[in-house]
Parts: sequence; C-alpha cells; structure tokens
Amino acid sequence: MVLLGLDIGTSATKALLLRRDGVVAATAESPHELQMPRPGWTQQHPEEWWQAALAATVQALRGAGLKASHITAIGLSGQMHGSVFLGTGPRPLRPALLWNDQRTVAQCRYIEEKAGGRGELIRQVSNPALTGFTAPKILWFMQNEPALYAKCRHILLPKDYIRYRLTGEYVSEVSDASGTLLLNVRTRQWHDDLISRLGLDRSMLPPLVESPRITGQVTPAVAEKTGLAAGIPVVGGAGDQAAGAVGAGVVRPGLVSATLGTSGVVFAAAAEPQTDPLGRVHTMCHALPNTWCVFGCMLSAGGSLQWLRNTLYADAIQILRKRKQDPGVLYERMMGAAEGVVPGAENLFFLPYLTGERCPHADPMARGCFIGLTPRHSAAHLIRAVVEGITFGMREQVNILRAMHIPVTQIRAGGGGARSDFWRQLQADMYQAPVVTINVSEGAALGAAILAGVGAGVWPGVVEATEQIIKVRQRRRPNGRRAAFYAKQYGRYAALYPTLRARFAELGT
Repeated sequence: MVLLGLDIGTSATKALLLRRDGVVAATAESPHELQMPRPGWTQQHPEEWWQAALAATVQALRGAGLKASHITAIGLSGQMHGSVFLGTGPRPLRPALLWNDQRTVAQCRYIEEKAGGRGELIRQVSNPALTGFTAPKILWFMQNEPALYAKCRHILLPKDYIRYRLTGEYVSEVSDASGTLLLNVRTRQWHDDLISRLGLDRSMLPPLVESPRITGQVTPAVAEKTGLAAGIPVVGGAGDQAAGAVGAGVVRPGLVSATLGTSGVVFAAAAEPQTDPLGRVHTMCHALPNTWCVFGCMLSAGGSLQWLRNTLYADAIQILRKRKQDPGVLYERMMGAAEGVVPGAENLFFLPYLTGERCPHADPMARGCFIGLTPRHSAAHLIRAVVEGITFGMREQVNILRAMHIPVTQIRAGGGGARSDFWRQLQADMYQAPVVTINVSEGAALGAAILAGVGAGVWPGVVEATEQIIKVRQRRRPNGRRAAFYAKQYGRYAALYPTLRARFAELGT
C-alpha cells in the first residue's frame, strides 16, 4: 500500500511513493522543456507534463520494486498560475502560459480598473493583479488570439490538467484556485462578480473542492494505456506552495517555510485570512480546510545562483556533461568560495531581479545588477554577493509577515538553501530567527502524497499526518554579531531598488 504524489514543476515532473508508515519508498523525476518565444514570455506544452508524469511514476515504481496495483491513492501538486486552455478534448489549444510569464502588464491594469482600483481588488480577492497570475493570462488569450479563444471550453491549472487526463474530470481545489485572481479567498468560492466584470465565461472554470477531497478515479481507458489500476482515487491536491508547506509540516501558526528553488518563497500558515493592504505578499487558501496561508515569492532566487554558475563555470559544466556528471556538484564549490569571503562581500551588493520581481516589488521591469564593484572583487565575492542578495530578498518577505503580526517562531529551510550549512546559518543571521531542517526534503510531491493519504483515510487529517511523518533534524540559531551586521547591510540593500526603479523602467522601453 503506497500513496503516489505527483508534482508538476517548471523544469520536471516528480513522482513520489509514500508508505503508510510515513517512509518515502522512492522518488523519480522526468524533465520537460521551457519555451521562451520572446523576452519575458514563458510557456510549456501540457502534453509534456502528462508524458513526464507517466514516465516518473514508472521510474518510481521500478525504484521501489512495486507494481502500479500497489498505489492506494494519488495526490497532485504543480506550478501555480499556469493556464491550460482546452476545447472539447485533451489536446490544449495552445501552449500553457506559466507563472513567470510577464506578457500581461496591460491586462493587469485592466483588471484593477474593472475591480475599482488596486485596493478594491485586494479587498475582493486578497491579492493584487500580477503578471504571473492566471486571470491576466486568460484576458491576454482572449484579446490576442480571439479565434483560438472562441474554441475554448475549459481553463485548467497545470496539476488539474493531469487530473483531467487521469480521471476525465474537470476539477480544481481552493489552494491553487487562489492564484487565479478569480477566487474569493475568504469564502473559498469563485468570485462571480469579478468574473462577470472581466467579461469571462464562468462555465469555463472548474468546480472547486478542498485539497484532501477525492475528485475522481483513474479511468479504465487510462488504466489500459498506463498500467495504473482503474478506480484509484485522485484527491484535490494543492498548488505547489501549499503542497510544499504540507510536505514541510507548515500547517499551524508560528511555523514558516523558506524555500529556495528557482524562485524563493516564504510561507506561513494562518488561522484567518490576513491580507497585506499593499499587496506585497499573497493571502490564499491553505491545503487544510478552513485554514489560510500568507506567502511571498521572489522570482529569481536559486535562478540567480544558477545563472551565476552557468556564467562562471561554462567550461566546467561542458566537461561534466561530457562525462555524464551532474553540473549541480559545482554549487558545493560555490558555497565554499562564498564562505571564504568576509560577510558583506566588501560592500558588493546584488539585486536578484533577473526576470523582474514579484515580492516585495511587483515590477516586471526590474533587472538584476551588481552594485559596488571594485578591482578587489573576485569571482568568490560575486558568489557571496549573489547568495547574500538572494537571502536579503527572502528577508524582505519575513519582515512583511512580522509587520502583519504573523508569528515567526521557527523557519524551516527548503530547496537549495537547506543543503548548505553555510547558507542555513546565513539565513538564521539575516532572518533573526531559528532556521531548521527536517527529516524529509521532497516538498510538494510529499505534500501531495500526504493529501492523498488523508483523502483515502490513511490519516484522519493533515496535521496528524505531518506530526507523524515530519521531524526537526538540525537547528541553526542567529549569531548576534553577524545578525547586527546584516541588519545594517539590509538597510543599504533595501534602499537600492527605490533608487533604481525609474531607471529599470527606462531600460524596458
């Protein structure tokens, strides 16, 4: 008896098999390509997600020595905000627009205008109009490809497209739907008034459920083609942020996760829907019934470090790939180099806005830059400045949570920032809070599997499941002297974007 969690990521789909005793039996990944047809545009073919989901599932089963018949239930997670436009069959009308796509600036202004202003929009749906969200993408499709849009009958989020392929059901759940900008987050229902004002067809949006609820079963046709057993229940699942929080045990107030993947997300659970009136962080439905979450997302966290790796070590990467070795080993070298540089990198700052920014600056025109370069600065200084710049961006989000009176008693590190002891200590110093690691690191795929187990009755609830499965492993506390130093450096960092904002806008014209 195992639970299958599928996470439809940006670069790959991950499959995870979880035993009922909480032990991960196996994981596997299958990659898919990212298309960038123009600067600032990002999209993918949903069919690649489906094929990757099947391939990763087969690999995970093989790795665990199990058969598809051992799967008890399936949970789904995936990149949020992506838009899959369907006609009457499974073939999408066009590639899906992704969470980091920036083509919808005009549509965001239109949404705010129709809602009665930015503040009124935040009051209605708890979030401002951002280019990454789904509603602007729907309007862009309607306005720029009207002939194709006329054929559209269903609009699904990435993980919900996989649900449709598995079960034939058009269904979503409240955590992922929160990121469409079309949900009344407080009532956990579609915001019919706003949908009408925007001229959208409500019938294209799927019905909504809570995350642990069963939404359908694997169909006989899918079972015949894939080897999965017909009738396996598929639960609602969650958007990757809420599912990742479940996988980290961030399911009650006081616990916060800081996850450094391509993007950088600071996520807190909340008993009530608390909203930032400035719209810098997002308020959405959590994957637990009657629970909410507040989180921010900076767009280029680990993405900035990956860019620097690819830039500094292009030749080494090519050699490693020829040897069929993972270029990811270079990150350990980079962390060692950064650790050897004094804190502050001799007053070298890096603004991590390589693909625009989302939190705390909703600015698609923002650009990455080094500030303070001198002949004394080496490659190691550049690395330390990038790591510190990323972490300053994460600290900005932690500061916003505290300003909203959201408790921050423990921060659980995830993603690349959890693998390096140096980076974990740097986070503790900058966040001025204990930073811990936990006994699992599978994130959203694990959260999806836990939700599947709750839906199938393996555990009575999400909290009970996470308390059984997830344990704190290592703890880093702030160093008083370094924390004071970084508080001063943070003030300098935070002053840079306001100074450069107008120049960024000029560069984008």
